[in-house]
Formats: sequence, C-alpha cells, structure tokens
Amino acid sequence: MTRRGTPIYSYRDMADKDIPIQEQDLRALEIRVEELIRACAHLKDESKTLCAQVEQLSVERDHLLENNAAARARVESLITRLKSIEAES
Repeated sequence: MTRRGTPIYSYRDMADKDIPIQEQDLRALEIRVEELIRACAHLKDESKTLCAQVEQLSVERDHLLENNAAARARVESLITRLKSIEAES
C-alpha cells in the first residue's frame, strides 16, 4: 500500500503464475500507471475545486474589508459629531 491507500501490485500479486515474469511485470506496470492516471485526475479536480474556493473566499474577504472600512468611517464620524456636541455644551 502507498501512503494514500493506493495498492502497489507486483508480479507476485498476479493470478496467472504460468505467465512469464516479464508479462506479469508489464501487467503490474499497466495497473500502476492506470492508478497514477486516476490519482492525477483526482488531484487535478481537487486542485480546481480548491482554486475556486480560494477565489470565492478572496471575494468574500474583500467584501468584508470594504464593510469594515465603511463601519469604521461611520464610527469615526459619530465620534467626531459627539466631540463637537460636547464642545458646544
């Protein structure tokens, strides 16, 4: 087994014990290549999904930063108005 749970086959794992070792090696290699192709496709899909999530979170972050700046400006304006009212009193 590999780290990600993908089995690694060798010629010893093949059912056809009568087939020459070279043929069994080729079959094992073919199986492994197919597994790697599937793993690559899965990782490519996962990468696409993660990139989309990063983009979405980046847009959300920008929106929150804008809201935060607007709220800060309103609070500063209120503080300024309160100070001017206090100074007039």
